[in-house]
Amino acid sequence: MDELLIIGAGIVGLATARAVLERTPDAKITILEKADAVATGQTGHNSGVVHAGLYYAPGSLKAELCREGRLATIEFCEANGVPLGRIGKLVVATDELEVERLGALAARAAANGIEIERIGAEALSELEPNISGRAAVLSPGTGIVDYGLVARTMQAQLEASGVRVVFGADVVSIDERSGAGGGEVRVRTADGAEYRAERLVACAGLQADRIARLGGLPADFRIIPFRGEYFELDGRAELVRHLIYPVPDPSMPFLGVHLSPTIDGRITVGPNAVLGFAREGYRRGAISPADTFDYLRYPGFWRMAVRHRRAAVVEARNSLLRRSYLAECRRYAPELRLDDLGERFAGVRAQAVRRDGTLVEDFLFERTARQLHVCNAPSPAATSAIPIGRLIAERLVEQAA
Repeated sequence: MDELLIIGAGIVGLATARAVLERTPDAKITILEKADAVATGQTGHNSGVVHAGLYYAPGSLKAELCREGRLATIEFCEANGVPLGRIGKLVVATDELEVERLGALAARAAANGIEIERIGAEALSELEPNISGRAAVLSPGTGIVDYGLVARTMQAQLEASGVRVVFGADVVSIDERSGAGGGEVRVRTADGAEYRAERLVACAGLQADRIARLGGLPADFRIIPFRGEYFELDGRAELVRHLIYPVPDPSMPFLGVHLSPTIDGRITVGPNAVLGFAREGYRRGAISPADTFDYLRYPGFWRMAVRHRRAAVVEARNSLLRRSYLAECRRYAPELRLDDLGERFAGVRAQAVRRDGTLVEDFLFERTARQLHVCNAPSPAATSAIPIGRLIAERLVEQAA
């Protein structure tokens, strides 16, 4: 019997195994992954940004874990030869209202202890000649990386340390047992295999609510999938040197369309955030009737939809009309043209929504006597993965005490 079972071989699941081994090098750990490789979900479908933590409410778990995670990610990459770009980020204000909002963002960054520099239009033009704005905040600590490569590097190290990673392991049941002589958790997969361990950690991402319910937790939330659609810019690899972000609109639930240089030399534009019809629907037009029916029958979905109806209309329009999508970027990159928008691809965000329709903004952990479930791991989860893993390892020790 294993000491620990982990469901999910995304970056958070892998970082959790790594953190447990830091505490107990001879721990017997098995990771169950339903795909045929690590990092096939949210870990492998994102902008690749190593966030500094500008946006998050001071004192929140998001803010704390992001600060720690940026440093831990840099340390991991430097120690293991993983390419990392320390290119910095510019949050660009294009009108007076955004300049005012930029001030509030700068105050929040300062409260979080994040290094920033406020710059005017002239300095912005010197840093980025192709970007237009009235003012900006420069975050020099923001970087870029390939999180898929980070995850594969972790996998290799874990397997070399004796961790077993089982692919094609689609979990269908979880049975937690207790008794006078101790207890265990039994997990069965779709192929009929059974795995037993003293404890279980679920890092199931887009399936977090379903796995939590299998484990007997009330899971009073639903994962609603939001597609984040990107374009690769054709022939415009020299357009910008920094990450370029708009000033967040507080009436919109997500950060907005941004320009992202990637570690392999491309530039992507995106993402938007449109309602998905499949939890793992990375292909355009993907539909899962089961996934769609699951959230349509959930009262929290309809309350969320009413609350964010304006955002839904804007995002749907941008998804359907390339010109509308382009207009979002031309506010700060006016020379972009329609034919610059090349290959289209997407990620899917696992957004936890409560019954009252509110979005779960921070990390959410739920547990039983022998299980710990990561129920919501929003951005910046990839940046924060290493300290998230250490936090989980600490909580496992508390459970065992």
